[in-house]
Amino acid sequence: MATIPKLALIPSGYKAGKIYSVLPTNGVGDFDFTRNTTATRINSSGLIETVASGKSRLNYPLIDGVVNGCPSHLLEPERTNLISYSEDFSNAAWNKINTTIQSDELISPNGSLNASKLSTNNSNGVHIITDALSGSLQMTYSVFFKKGEYKYGSMSLINGGNSRGSGVVIDLDTFQVVSSQTSSSSFTFKADNYGNGWIRCELTVTNTNSIISLAVIGSWNGIGSVTWNSGFRNPSYIGDSSKGVYIYGAQLEQGSYPTSYIPNYGTAAGITRSAETANGAGDASTFNDSEGVLMAEVFIEEDIESNVNISISNGVHEQNLIKFIYLPSENAFKVQSYGSNNTILTTIQFFDFNLGQYNKVLLVYNSTTLKMYVNGFEVGSASVNGVPSGLNQLNFDRADGSAPFYGNTKQIQYFDSALNDSDLEKITSWTSFTDLANGQQYSIK
Repeated sequence: MATIPKLALIPSGYKAGKIYSVLPTNGVGDFDFTRNTTATRINSSGLIETVASGKSRLNYPLIDGVVNGCPSHLLEPERTNLISYSEDFSNAAWNKINTTIQSDELISPNGSLNASKLSTNNSNGVHIITDALSGSLQMTYSVFFKKGEYKYGSMSLINGGNSRGSGVVIDLDTFQVVSSQTSSSSFTFKADNYGNGWIRCELTVTNTNSIISLAVIGSWNGIGSVTWNSGFRNPSYIGDSSKGVYIYGAQLEQGSYPTSYIPNYGTAAGITRSAETANGAGDASTFNDSEGVLMAEVFIEEDIESNVNISISNGVHEQNLIKFIYLPSENAFKVQSYGSNNTILTTIQFFDFNLGQYNKVLLVYNSTTLKMYVNGFEVGSASVNGVPSGLNQLNFDRADGSAPFYGNTKQIQYFDSALNDSDLEKITSWTSFTDLANGQQYSIK
């Protein structure tokens, strides 16, 4: 394929306030980046690493607990970890019931000797630590577990006032839920493999009342029947003082899915990671009003709450703009073209978009037609009466800062011609960055 993109972003270079594009080489295609706090990422060694404020996160993918593949640019919304001692489980903020905490017992997912061991005593009852917090509506609780002498971990998220909530017991060998109980309107559970035996367990609960008590991390011997305590949503059993499990990095955040880990070392009000933005790539010479192609390879979380956009525009909200948009309320991925005065020229929507994994999405436009491709296949085409004008910037939002894109991005490419069907299929069918580089005739550094 001889056609070279006018603008190409792959995760490679950045500095404070900037994300570098590989094309054009004069810096016009670079994105302005903001995040006013530190944040964490998965580095090339597969470890959780803190990134300074104002710097983009090159986030490496973990497949079965091992780094596999090139990084992506990670953009996330503002979230607050409400747990004041997210790593210090020995602190008095954590109430211990029939348990002991041994600090700095094991290498944690950040590569330091700062994971704790949660051990039981010999009592017959619940063996838990709790932390009473305030939340509302939909909350997500996450914690890292690793098998010890016990191979089971347990966690719960409840309403303190009426004991409503949910709890799960997880097999730390298989990452599967072996027992659960809920009185909530809904709950979801997910486990992510972080390698070296560590898994991040994630529990999302929706209640009509405020969540005022966070429960629970515990352990279960896996023998006999499970008796669930209605107050703690955690199993009762006869403990063994010589046994336990390892824990690290507890997080409680308001939202429908867990975001990257936010350490909190004692701030009672919670620690907040600010929202991220990436905007302003290109200029009027980069984009063609008459025809062009925009492709993105992106990962969007399964339970994302808000609309997310990637757009080419003249910088004015939904005027003279072409965009990708995912709408959770409709479970639909769309491409849209706008003219002046907030006039929608056309819309194409696709309902089989695969959330929770990478997708290659592409739009192609000219004066008569708008097309949409997903993962190598044309999934929609529509006639248009005109094209946007004055296109001069590529943004991870809908031109005015609203409805920003949140997720992982492996690549962005823009071509200033419509290309043919064979080239369009090829662009969305590359299986590796090496293929991309060879096909596009530029090098990856």
